[in-house]
Amino acid sequence: MFNFERLVVRSKGIALADRVYAVTKSFSAEERFGLTSQMRRASVSISSNVAEGSSQYSRNDYRRFIEITARSTFELVSRAAVARNQGLLTPKSYVEIYDQALEIVRMLSGLRDSLGD
Repeated sequence: MFNFERLVVRSKGIALADRVYAVTKSFSAEERFGLTSQMRRASVSISSNVAEGSSQYSRNDYRRFIEITARSTFELVSRAAVARNQGLLTPKSYVEIYDQALEIVRMLSGLRDSLGD
């Protein structure tokens, strides 16, 4: 088992990506290259950047990847809000994504702080 596989925040990121893939299946075909693709890519970036960051040799590099992960999470939340406003995402699904994202950002903040300056 790789060390990054033990990180709970990575598992939470995968669960969020799974949720995003499930809810975007119902998006219209015209959104396939728009919000569907953008939301899926942002959600997959969360667990991917946590994994990639854990392989860095310096704490500063690892912190940088954690910050990139947070930005991907914010990007996902912003796009989910647009999808909700456009009627592509139900309010319930939006809240589920938002709550999962908020939990991940809190975990990332703790991980970043544990790495020091």
